[in-house]
Amino acid sequence: MVRTHTVAAGETLWALALRFYGDAELYRLIATASGISNPGAVEVQRRLILPDFARYTVVAGDTLSALAVRFYGDEELSRLIATASGVSDHAAIDAGQRLVIPDIKMYTVAAGDTTAALASRFYGDASLYPLIASVNGIADPSRINAGQVLALFVGRSDGFGLTIVDRNENDPRLWYYRFQTSAIGWNPGVNVLLPDGYRTSGQTYPVLYMLHGGAEDFRQFDFLGIRDLTAGKPIIVVMPDGGHAGWYSNPVASFVGPRNWETFHIAQLLPWIEANFRTYAEYDGRAVSGFSMGGFGALKYAAKYYGHFASVSAHSGPASLRRDFGLVVHWANITSAVLDLAGGTVYGAPFWDQARVSADNPVERIESYRNKRIFLVAGTSPDPLNWFDSVNETQVLAGQREFRKRLTDAGIAHEAHEVPGGHVFRPEMFIRDLDGIIARLRPASTVAAPQV
Repeated sequence: MVRTHTVAAGETLWALALRFYGDAELYRLIATASGISNPGAVEVQRRLILPDFARYTVVAGDTLSALAVRFYGDEELSRLIATASGVSDHAAIDAGQRLVIPDIKMYTVAAGDTTAALASRFYGDASLYPLIASVNGIADPSRINAGQVLALFVGRSDGFGLTIVDRNENDPRLWYYRFQTSAIGWNPGVNVLLPDGYRTSGQTYPVLYMLHGGAEDFRQFDFLGIRDLTAGKPIIVVMPDGGHAGWYSNPVASFVGPRNWETFHIAQLLPWIEANFRTYAEYDGRAVSGFSMGGFGALKYAAKYYGHFASVSAHSGPASLRRDFGLVVHWANITSAVLDLAGGTVYGAPFWDQARVSADNPVERIESYRNKRIFLVAGTSPDPLNWFDSVNETQVLAGQREFRKRLTDAGIAHEAHEVPGGHVFRPEMFIRDLDGIIARLRPASTVAAPQV
């Protein structure tokens, strides 16, 4: 749902553009979306629409009408680009000129739709229906017909228990968000890596949720070069915070406030992504993968939420919680107590929540992996002089072998790789995994996802 704002005394469009976009010149964008003909005179209590946008640099041969067709499929909407950019609708544009392209959804009217109902659904306020009418040249807002195509301003906004407190969408591909949520006692960050040309393709894409390792955060895969690794790949990659030792769980006990990472990821972030990006909100549209602690999180989420993910990958991720006297459970409890929970634990101590351990343990959830694509990587030669590397990858390898045997015994297909080295992320294995993920999921397409 697009952001909106109610004008308070003393506010101007210039000041609001600076506050919400960091650029006062984007007052024209607000005026365009809000149906304001005189930006210098905006009355108190007026409701404004604050859509998202793209910046476009004109190349030789471009025209406003051609750009409207490229971005919206309708040359008549060139006027929206013109007014948001501060140029005449029929003006010539020059190579190198920078234009503002409002984000718009082309919506096909269904039987029973009204402009008021659409304003409520897309703008959060039924009283904004006149704006839908004016943008689309509808003389009588009470009369729209099934099959009619309407232009609606869109944008990424709060919802599903998430409030955006920081954002940066200036990069062509990597967009950053930070949320306030009751599930977590601080504001977790999320990077969303878009495919090349996302803004202009009009396509709907599959999504890969990529979970970071312990003692890291949502930026880990950016530091590891994921932009280059995914260049040219038709998939959205979502990389959320998971806590330094959150173990992708709602802990048994926390002494520093809520740290419910499972709730944040599954109940809040996943539907928020699907409401705000062009994705397939379905089983065949989602994959989950991760490294180390994140590899465990991927295996856990894929089994526990069977209908959510068609593909699961664990890069040096543990797959067996109870082996070797529960070494991984002890490690999860110790690291979470020290790094995240101020003495609280993920699974309980000294006595475990046995039902929770079983619910999270991949080797106890074998049937939950049936009919999924499964990709596993483990190192065979950790550094013997590095106790962390040696203990981690030795346990990962043993646990994955146990997991693989149970999959094989159950007749569940999987792809596994034992490769030289220790507890590290391997870009070449990720590329192989990514190609398999894309092959398994529903391909990117201009066929629209279900309208929401």
